[in-house]
Amino acid sequence: MRHITPTELSDWLTDAARARPLLLDVREPWEYQLCHIAGSQLMTMATVPARLDELDTDAETVLICHHGGRSAQVAMFLERQGFARVINLEGGVAAWAALVDPTMAQY
Repeated sequence: MRHITPTELSDWLTDAARARPLLLDVREPWEYQLCHIAGSQLMTMATVPARLDELDTDAETVLICHHGGRSAQVAMFLERQGFARVINLEGGVAAWAALVDPTMAQY
């Protein structure tokens, strides 16, 4: 599994020359409502196995959670299912808020 820092992801998302990755947030709905990275899609960790058919195995997919633990677990699961381009956001939305968007709500 690859890892990406919040700063690297921010640079990627603002680079018009690069295709935008799927931002897959695996937190719970209440967490997502509090704060999320713009353009991210919510798919709770518990629902990922049942919703695999909604995901493209070839798409670059950045997994997001609060601190990076749950997203790393989902990334490993996806790799075992044949997803080759999964990337874990180091530090999750907490690190994103600290390093990229200080206006983001934190919890």
